[in-house]
Amino acid sequence: MAQEPDRNLALELVRVTEAAALAAGRWMGRGDREAADRAAVEAMRLMLRSIDMDGVVVIGEGEKDEAPMLYNGERIGNGRPPQVDVAVDPIDGTRLLALGRPGALAVIALSERGTMFSPGRIVYMSKLAVGPEAREAIDLDAPVAENLRRIARAKGKDIDDLTVVILDRDRHADLIREVRAAGARIKLIPDGDVSAALMTAFPDSGIDVLMGIGGSPEGVIAAAALKCLGGEIQARLWPRNEEERRFAAEMGYDLRRILTADDLVRGDNIFFAATGITDGEILRGVRYTGAGARTHSLVMRSRSGTIRFVEAHHRWDKLMRISGYPYDRGAGEAPR
Repeated sequence: MAQEPDRNLALELVRVTEAAALAAGRWMGRGDREAADRAAVEAMRLMLRSIDMDGVVVIGEGEKDEAPMLYNGERIGNGRPPQVDVAVDPIDGTRLLALGRPGALAVIALSERGTMFSPGRIVYMSKLAVGPEAREAIDLDAPVAENLRRIARAKGKDIDDLTVVILDRDRHADLIREVRAAGARIKLIPDGDVSAALMTAFPDSGIDVLMGIGGSPEGVIAAAALKCLGGEIQARLWPRNEEERRFAAEMGYDLRRILTADDLVRGDNIFFAATGITDGEILRGVRYTGAGARTHSLVMRSRSGTIRFVEAHHRWDKLMRISGYPYDRGAGEAPR
């Protein structure tokens, strides 16, 4: 690297996720996923221009969802050092936001240039994620019941004390049966597996482990977060069709290989920020007050191990004067 990041960029990145949350939160429950995504992306991109960094988007959620995107390969920041890889999800849980459901987040993660794994056109991964207590206990190749036994032992619990979070998808029918047969509890979620992975590292969330097949971009973002939190994720690329298998072969990806958090994001200088859009187990959603709004964010850096929760109060008259973004736009007015 020309210059290694030596300041806590996460403290600057939280302004980016706050901006995305403030803009996207206007669309809560209005059923328009594309408008919410567009608002988050526009606000996030605007704020990113002010950050001192030479960033390249390695993980851009838009390509997978065919949504307004911060696209893979896009250069962001103001072009000054340090050089960094960027993983961004302007809304983790777009459908949750559109339906007014809990758990939608605005998320961004950075690491040193060349350290983030890019899954390319392979959209999904099989994942197993836990918090710090069970980080040495998991094995993606082991049977479900064996992993649950190991996790329970590591956490000083019985299996029937464990709660497993799983995306509510038909493809998980067998996994759900196995978890139930082992005696663990299950929380099925409609979307938002970055938020779900985060929950495994916070005891108060009540979640012990994430299992199942979810998005590859979200897997990389979750790895960045869990490295900051001391947790672990194991993943394996899960191609949906022959085209994705050919892509994996062209890229030299071994589809049998288990990817750890260190494979997904190498090194130990990772920055992560997330802001709640709708209420969740870890972060509260945006609260609009008429003259402004309140946001609740999580800010982390892996090298220092520092975890911060930031509650911010935003005033429209001042914020819009310096940003130029219409955060006070009424619900009937669509972002342009």
